[in-house]
Amino acid sequence: MSLQTRIWITGAGGRLGSALVKHFDHNTDYEILMSDTDVPVEDEKQVIRFANLNHPDVIINCAALSDVEYCEKNPDEAYKINAIGARNVAVAARMINAKLIHISTDDVFNGVNEEAHNEFEIPNPVTVYGKSKLAGETLVERLTDKHVIVRSSWLYGKNYDLVEQAILKAKRHENIIIPKQEYSTPTSTRSLVNFITTLIGLHEYGLFHASDRGSCSRKEFFETVLKKANLDAKVKVAKDQEARPAYSVLDNMMLRITGIYAMPEWEDDLDAYLERLRDRGVL
Repeated sequence: MSLQTRIWITGAGGRLGSALVKHFDHNTDYEILMSDTDVPVEDEKQVIRFANLNHPDVIINCAALSDVEYCEKNPDEAYKINAIGARNVAVAARMINAKLIHISTDDVFNGVNEEAHNEFEIPNPVTVYGKSKLAGETLVERLTDKHVIVRSSWLYGKNYDLVEQAILKAKRHENIIIPKQEYSTPTSTRSLVNFITTLIGLHEYGLFHASDRGSCSRKEFFETVLKKANLDAKVKVAKDQEARPAYSVLDNMMLRITGIYAMPEWEDDLDAYLERLRDRGVL
């Protein structure tokens, strides 16, 4: 009988999902099941069928529609994936008694007050994306007891990496254009993956914020990237403002008071990431 922990990663083709797949690759303690568009989370029958056929011990739900502007224009689709999809995965987890780790976002806060948000504050999202993700959180909480909701912020690394794109633009002597002067905390996918891996082996449930420590503006972040990479380029804020909250810094209060994990400082995390890019020859 196998003693491996069987993990199903939904949204395995996305930024966090693909980072998780790579992290668990060749690790004999885990058996990894992956799904993306082949098992769309919004299709209840396919989700239930996959769960019943494979019986994972843990489900990590990374599937999401996260393009903020697209969500604003297509609210039905946003709720279908971010809310109904979360509901379907939660129902499946309950049916097979699996632990569900559901990935959420700092966009559930409205960004009006310039204070870091902890897990005990009441969210009040202003975007369709944030509202649909909060709806997904609520459904997960109601439909399965064995759940952990993880909110994080400004993920970079792996697929669709804005940091690497900024470096390549700077090398071509192009300006870096950001859509809005927002404040939060950049967090590498590796940093978040390490925390999620820790969660798998713990009897911890509920809601956790898991972003890197500290905060900055998007402009400051990319200027720091360029400085550490010894590249010369301008970071400019676009005139067209996107809908995301202006201030969505997360306070990892639950991690702090439980003592189960400590996320790194965002600049230290960035240093480690840039070193990996140097090893790959990107820098």
